Amino acid sequence: MSLSPLFVEKAFGDLPGWGDDDHSAAFAAFRRSAFHVLTKPYRSGALGIDFDAFADAYAKARTVSPANQSPTRGEARAFFERHFVPALIPAEHAGAGLVTGFYEPQVEASPVRTDRFSVPLLSRPADLVDIDESNRPPGLDPYLAFARQTPSGPVEYPDRGEIERGALDGKGLEIAWLADKVDAFFIHVQGAARLAMTDGRLVRVTYAAKSGQRFTGSGKILSELGEIPLEKVTMQSIRAWFKAHPGRVDEILRQNRSYIFFREADVEDAALGPIAAAKVPLTPGRSIAVDRLLHTFGTPFYIDAPTLTAFDAEPFRRLMIAQDTGSAITGSARGDLFAGSGDAAGEIAGVVRNAADFYALIPRALVAGAVR
Repeated sequence: MSLSPLFVEKAFGDLPGWGDDDHSAAFAAFRRSAFHVLTKPYRSGALGIDFDAFADAYAKARTVSPANQSPTRGEARAFFERHFVPALIPAEHAGAGLVTGFYEPQVEASPVRTDRFSVPLLSRPADLVDIDESNRPPGLDPYLAFARQTPSGPVEYPDRGEIERGALDGKGLEIAWLADKVDAFFIHVQGAARLAMTDGRLVRVTYAAKSGQRFTGSGKILSELGEIPLEKVTMQSIRAWFKAHPGRVDEILRQNRSYIFFREADVEDAALGPIAAAKVPLTPGRSIAVDRLLHTFGTPFYIDAPTLTAFDAEPFRRLMIAQDTGSAITGSARGDLFAGSGDAAGEIAGVVRNAADFYALIPRALVAGAVR
């Protein structure tokens, strides 16, 4: 695999605000990936940032003990400058790339169904199977990565509307029950949540699988219907519209046919988010979801989004680590910034939709003569 000519080599001095960032925060996130890959390597993305080229940087990161040797900001900056070369990733279309935000909601939930708590979060059904080209039957939508196993072979799984109307009732899949179907929907969108259970427990649920159909955002639907102008679509404006139109909630939500199944997970460190696609806990303000078909998990990305000030009232210029992905995150200059857990993080994530320049930090072993 060769490195894509898409990358345009830059110097660290070309990165706006590089010297002002807290590189030690990004290093802590990078180090978590450095340990995970000892168990299972990451897959190299199609743009040619080869996972094997990270070996030296990962090995060095693992020698640092956060207990007594956490690097200073200057030492962490030197680490990244020593092991990597920045390269601008031009957006596929005119203008800059795009960043959005995501977070881990925290909502109240019940371990049993009650009059108030009647909206379930479901675990993965036993008849849901992974689909790839080795077991895809003729005629099954090539997009589907999950299907229902039947005696005659895999078929499309029931979609959101069918499941909400009872297609999986009686199978004992309920992990917990929520009071509000809009809260449940946004947990599906985010792929994880902390549940404050009525019995006093704090439980985390995280993505386990999905029904397989294409994701359709409710903001896109409402914009196309003329209900919310596209430039004003945020999580907050969508929630406000649902609150004002309770009789149309099902109509809108069920147009997103994709349905998410969850599994329970421990909350081992309240300061960190859920374990995501790169199999490490997400770090608030330092983990980014990228297109995993194009990019390699563990890659550092410097994001320059000067119009984004929701995180700390300053222009967003930060080093992030690629540690998650999402069905809506497609393209080389497209990312989703993890804002953290709880309502405050949701207030940040819900308004993030900003133009951004993406700089991939490419291992030096790959750079000689390979980028423009």
